[in-house]
Amino acid sequence: MILNRIAGAALRALLVVTLITFPSVMLPNTTSDTTLIVGLVAIIAAAFTFVEYSASSPSLVEFRDAPPFNRIRFGALFLTVFALTLILRGETQPSTLTRLFESFGGEIALALDFPYSPVRLVVLMLPDPTPEPVVEGVRTAAGLSYLVSILSLGLFVLVMRLRGWPARDGTFNVWVNLPTFDPTRGGDVVDRLRSDAQFNLILGFLLPFLIPALVKVTSALVDPIDLSNPHALIWTMTAWAFLPASMLKRGIALNRVADLISDQRKRESAAAAGSFAPV
Repeated sequence: MILNRIAGAALRALLVVTLITFPSVMLPNTTSDTTLIVGLVAIIAAAFTFVEYSASSPSLVEFRDAPPFNRIRFGALFLTVFALTLILRGETQPSTLTRLFESFGGEIALALDFPYSPVRLVVLMLPDPTPEPVVEGVRTAAGLSYLVSILSLGLFVLVMRLRGWPARDGTFNVWVNLPTFDPTRGGDVVDRLRSDAQFNLILGFLLPFLIPALVKVTSALVDPIDLSNPHALIWTMTAWAFLPASMLKRGIALNRVADLISDQRKRESAAAAGSFAPV
């Protein structure tokens, strides 16, 4: 059991390293400074992942023992980085695969670029004047990233409904899978879970709209991120789409856990009432 956990942790750490280093490996003209920074971040992230998944109980990673919550999140993150990297690689080293992703991403971006949409707001946050190729690249990256986040959210909801996540096998340890949730902080556990869920759902829905607006407002005080840089574009658009989707998934998951606890209480109350029924 311990060896299996360590092997699984090592595999996850390797996947994290692959994810972080993929753009710097695939994109041409990556500077040595960028390579060093990426390598350092990859080592830190791999060490954190290995420690969290090899320990008997995690300290920060939520739903570690309730797959496929984290697998869906990682899959969406990897797919976004993979697709954006291939599109940007195709600008200097085109191939059939890069053209396919570029064409698909462009069509998706145009479909999602309507008034008041998150993709339109990302385009509008760009400073004036921004070259048209950069605008098109940002639009494509934003549209593709947002699509992946929406699909991953739908996949999680579908898995939760069809497989009875997270207690398909009847076992779910709340305190292990929610290590940052303090049950002794006060108040009813179910009410606090629902409150946290609502906060995550509201913020997760608003962030794709709020982030571009905040960037536009603060651009006069702080130099905006240079999205003409391929690495900056990949990680900025990935974070912009991934973080809100993760908060939405977390909100849905916390609501589900609250429902499980509430249903368990009802069953226990009914069983207690039945055991004391007059005969």
